[in-house]
This record gives sequence, C-alpha cells and structure tokens, in this order.
Amino acid sequence: MSPKGASEKPVRFEPEPARLLPWESKGLSSKVTRPIARAVKPLMRGRMLAGFLALAMLFGAVGGAGATIILLGGFGPNGSDLTTQIRQTLVSEQSAIVAVAEKVSPAIVTIEIVLADGSATGSGVIYSADGWIITNKHVVSGAQEILVHLQDGRDFDGTVYGIDTLTDLAIVKIDATGLSAATLGKSSGIRVGQTAIAMGSPLGVYTNSVTSGIVSALGREITTESGRLSSLIQTDAAINFGNSGGALVDSSGAVIGINTAIATDTTSGGSTVATGIGFAIPIDIARPIMEQALLGVKLSRPWIGVRYVSIDLRTAKANNLPVNEGAWLDGDSTSPAIVPGSPAERAGLKSGDIITAVNDIAVDGAHPLQDLLVQFSPGTEISLAILRDGERLVVALTLGTRPNK
Repeated sequence: MSPKGASEKPVRFEPEPARLLPWESKGLSSKVTRPIARAVKPLMRGRMLAGFLALAMLFGAVGGAGATIILLGGFGPNGSDLTTQIRQTLVSEQSAIVAVAEKVSPAIVTIEIVLADGSATGSGVIYSADGWIITNKHVVSGAQEILVHLQDGRDFDGTVYGIDTLTDLAIVKIDATGLSAATLGKSSGIRVGQTAIAMGSPLGVYTNSVTSGIVSALGREITTESGRLSSLIQTDAAINFGNSGGALVDSSGAVIGINTAIATDTTSGGSTVATGIGFAIPIDIARPIMEQALLGVKLSRPWIGVRYVSIDLRTAKANNLPVNEGAWLDGDSTSPAIVPGSPAERAGLKSGDIITAVNDIAVDGAHPLQDLLVQFSPGTEISLAILRDGERLVVALTLGTRPNK
C-alpha cells in the first residue's frame, strides 16, 4: 500500500549515459603544449590548499561519525571489548603508515628538468645506493638538464641512462654513493583491498608527501600521451600532478608500483581530475629494466612479433574459438598476425594459432601474454604451448628485442 498522497505508478528515471574518461599523466610544467603540463600559479596553490583544508574538514566529520558509531556499538556485555579492538586496529594501521613513511621517504626524490620552453618537476625512487633512480619516461622526456633533489637537502645533476621501449618508465643516474634505497616488493602477490601508500612530490613543491588508500583493482589498461599502458594497478590513494615516478608501496614499505597516471573528466568542457582513480606500473614490470641498468647494459624488452587478441568468453563465442582463454594470433592484410622476419615467424607460428601457455604457465585473464613475456630478457629461449586446428603443439622460440616505438 502506498503512503497517503504517493503516486500509485512507479516513477522511472532514465539512466544517465556513461561518460568516457581520458587519462592524464602527472608532470608539472609551465609548458603549455603537453597534456601533462600544469603551471604552478599562486591562485592554483591557494585553490589546492583550500581543497585540502575542505577535505581535512570532511575527514574530521566522517571521523566524528565513525566515533559515534563505535560508541553506539559499545553497548552490551562485549561492547567495550569491540571498541578497544577497533581502536587498536586503527592505531596499528596508522602506526604502519608512519613507519612506512619514515622508512621509504629518504629514497623518494624530486626530479626537476629544464625544457626548451620551460621547466617541469616529477618524482623518482632510488633503488640502488649508488645513485640509480626509476621514474617515468614522461617526466624526463625532452629534458635538457636534470636536477635531482634528495630528502636530506642535497642536489645532484642527473642523466637519463635509458628509456623503456614498453612502458612509461625511464632510468636516471646520479653520481652518489651511500644513498638510502627503497626495498622492492612483488606486485604479483598484491590483492585488491590491501593497503596502498603513494609517495612523491605533488605540484613540485610539496616534496615527500605521503597519502594512503587501498589497491582498488588490478590489470587495468589505459591510453595516455605516452601510449597504451596495460596491467596497471589502480589505487584510490591520492595521486596528484608531480607524483609521476613516485612510489606506490605496501604496508611493509616495499615498492609495488611506480605512480604514473590519473583519470581526468573533460566531458563538461574543462578538465577535472577524477577523485580516487590513480594508476601505477607494477614493480614486476619495471624490475627487468632496473636490473639491466645495474648490469650496465642497454635497456631492452623481449619481443616475439605477433598481433593477438586476448581471449575471453565473449571473444571465444563471437569467433567460434575452441577455448575461452589464451592469446589468439589474428591480423589482416595490412597488419599481419605474424610480423615478417620476427622470432614468431622463425619459430613457425601461424595466423590463427592460439598461445595457451608460456613455459607451462597458462595464458589467461590473470596472466596475459605480455605479462608472461616481459619477465624474460631478449635472447632467452622459451616454450609456447599452441593450439592449432584442434591439435596441441609445443614450440621453442628465442625472444628477440622489442623495437623502439
């Protein structure tokens, strides 16, 4: 029965059309031709500070409501025990973040670059005590000079050792020893919902800032001005302009990703940063080139030379494929599935083949083909499990070197 005065007919609201979000990398620069460029003006700083103050006030209000809920939940025989447990958990989480900040901050640097028509700043992570730093490619792209600022106040000239041909990463070297280096974790073991802590230098002036949140999702794919990036970690830990190249760490202080991009909404004609949608390149993807730099070799990525479609239930049904997971080698006359002269051609792969495993590890949604290949160095021989016309084969393939984009 409807309340008095209410309509007997349900009111229908048409859903609002979904809005597409572009993605933006976070350099800070006075350069106006780059999508990542953001000039630091007094008015902008004021607005940003006002925003932070408003957020702090909101957090205080939420905290107050939370405290009320805890108190309300405290009634009854076990109420005070529950309240104590909750408080202890909160204190423990806060203590962990404090400990992480103290442990990792000395390894976070601010990178200032001089461009042909301005300057820009970003962040970086020291991963070796003798001056090796991982950062984003878009942070150092086009740099004529690089200055690296350490947490202890020292400044060093930096040089770009190498640029990654696969992702938005770069290695910078400074002439220093005895530095505090970050501990590298394993991104393969992280789970959605676990603590994520972002560290960097937002806006280039708030150096060694720390924000916390959770891992919101895994395996995200986006397109930025640096190209398509896949297998990214999504987090709601606040990431701002200037955080590019900074660290995403877990609750133990181990680096699990390199902060790279944030979502922006331009559907209203402006450019509004979407709250709580940031992305980091998993450290497992960054690790191979970090190790190559330590060995003094040129940065390179493995390559087999195929075009493929990742198979899921929808793809399998639409194309009448015999399996629901794997990498289906598919192309056309202008973009063949097998690149001529490639390692794949030399190994005998054919258009229509489905790669189902790499070195006995299944190719699936959790382990895309590219993620399985990226852990190897060029020149390594691997085995590929192939499904061809209903027949299962195992093919040996020697990885080539990925060409520059």
